[in-house]
Amino acid sequence: MRFRMLFLALVAVAAVGLGATGSIAAGQQGNVAFEFRGELAATPPPNSPSLLVDVAGGNHRALRLMVGQPSGQAFSVGANTEYLRWVHGVPTVVQQSNLADHGPNPGRAVKPLWLFQGTLNAPAANGSLSVHVADGNHRALKAMLGQAQDQSFTYGRRTVFIKWVGRVPELISPSQLTVGDRISVRIRARGNSSLGQVEATPANHVGEHEPAQRTN
Repeated sequence: MRFRMLFLALVAVAAVGLGATGSIAAGQQGNVAFEFRGELAATPPPNSPSLLVDVAGGNHRALRLMVGQPSGQAFSVGANTEYLRWVHGVPTVVQQSNLADHGPNPGRAVKPLWLFQGTLNAPAANGSLSVHVADGNHRALKAMLGQAQDQSFTYGRRTVFIKWVGRVPELISPSQLTVGDRISVRIRARGNSSLGQVEATPANHVGEHEPAQRTN
């Protein structure tokens, strides 16, 4: 999913400022903006109450909240949430269902996708996933020619882990992956990389029970 987005949350807090004598004075309640920037981590089901976002930036307030937190976050949305699509600097109000590949270069990521699908061999630990590979996209399957089906993949702090219940995604931690379950490992790496180089690159997304999607 390559939908680059800005998630803006207005939160009511007590305004605090400096008085004439330098003392701290609390004012009336008002809204302050928390801006989170990133990419949509999973296509939301119809009328979803939340969006899963791989956060890559934001304003100072938002980034302070992200200290020590994983980049994958779930943001609540509702009837009053407004979705804007920006084209050449011009915003247009759209529906939640329009959240798809509308980034600056839709479907054209900086690095190609390597998708490996299979079953989890052992609990995820120490930044490593052991997977019994059974399928994948053309690039991944070509790299697997002549290789053992059991392969180890790397994950890091920016890897987003998602568990699908039906067609509803939810964020999980690596330790919540279930041994023996079907998982998908998505990695962005150079097209001329060897299998070893790809496996040493931290995965972007790891999905458990992921619905069938395109693999390009």
